[in-house]
Amino acid sequence: MNRISWNTLDAAARTQALARPRQSQNEELTAAVARLLAQVRADGDATLRALTRRYDGCELATLAVSDAEFDAAEAQVPVDLKQAIDEAAGRISTFHRKTAPQDIALETAPGVLCERILRPLSRVGFYVPAGTAPLPSTVLMLAVPAGIAGCDDIILCTPPDRDGRCDPVVLYAARRLGVRRVFKLGGAQAIAAMAYGTESVPRCDKLFGPGNAWVTEAKRQVAADPSGVPIDMPAGPSEVLVIADASADPEFVAADLLSQAEHGSDSQVILVSTSERLIEAVALAVDAQLATLPRANLARDALAHSRLIQVDDLESALQIANQYAPEHLILNVEDARRWLPQVRNAGSVFLGPWSPEAIGDYCSGTNHVLPTFGHARAWSGVSVASFVKLITVQELEPRGLRHVGPCAETLARTERLHAHERAVTLRLQRLAEVAP
Repeated sequence: MNRISWNTLDAAARTQALARPRQSQNEELTAAVARLLAQVRADGDATLRALTRRYDGCELATLAVSDAEFDAAEAQVPVDLKQAIDEAAGRISTFHRKTAPQDIALETAPGVLCERILRPLSRVGFYVPAGTAPLPSTVLMLAVPAGIAGCDDIILCTPPDRDGRCDPVVLYAARRLGVRRVFKLGGAQAIAAMAYGTESVPRCDKLFGPGNAWVTEAKRQVAADPSGVPIDMPAGPSEVLVIADASADPEFVAADLLSQAEHGSDSQVILVSTSERLIEAVALAVDAQLATLPRANLARDALAHSRLIQVDDLESALQIANQYAPEHLILNVEDARRWLPQVRNAGSVFLGPWSPEAIGDYCSGTNHVLPTFGHARAWSGVSVASFVKLITVQELEPRGLRHVGPCAETLARTERLHAHERAVTLRLQRLAEVAP
């Protein structure tokens, strides 16, 4: 990890110190994904089966997971894991129900009723990677808020293994949360299927979920396509920024840094501290803990472009955090809540020494699908609001139109939109004739 003394850097060097690993804009990848999307649109299920043979090494008679496969998967999941999934689902549901947007109605003037009503997205699509380990937490973080929102239809795609089976833990979590339509599809072809629809996979209204470079590029392309569909948020590698003072336990800090570094070689972890002694201790603890990690090689690659930054005070540390806009922000400092008002840009915040980011990944109740790569400056994490449309309504009584109509007339004249003005004026004249 690179050590940096913040106060010795000029503005350009500070910007460079917070630079994220360059995301490959591989022209070949972009073109390959575009071709794949076009093939799925043109040939539907036939292309999906061919791509599954090529990339997943299995032949599928049907793309959908059957009830028998759900039953077999449930029988394979250990009881303690089922209990953990159920427990996490309960807390995630509690938090998301409490924080869900609500219908609102109020009078903005006498006789002018304005409302905001919520309507769920009709059909949403989830992508759940397979990778080196099952990801039931992704199912939890997407299916729970979608269910609370009232989405009518949830489609889930996850890659099959070489035997044509999906991960049993993912299937158990899906069924537990009411997701019954699961398809054995991975990669960019899964995104294409959910974005455009095929004979088996229905077109969705919005897509959610993480994935590799192919999945990320496919989501980007379908979101930019006028015939495509919107996506949850721009995606990038996992990241964490830890602010720690001399009171922090270096073992805790090191573990938090490594918990993100092990996601992948392009992940980034940053420590910002007022204590040189803590930075030195954390560096030693990282090396010691790294030696025991099964995913040490991935974490080691991530650490190569990570940072240990020393600052003079916590105010400077918060300024760095807001400039970086991390996916995860840990405030491992004394009286951590005191500094929360200064946080402007972050996907999710973890306060104090006993709040590891890993708890938020699984079971605190908040959502772990968060903006990365600096998008926390403008984007929020997934919530119930991600699965609903907010529709405004207005209803005017005659007295309401009399009250606010002249305001609209004046503004319409200023903008030279005379038909707008007439739509109001005609009504006001009619009201004057009826009740001068």
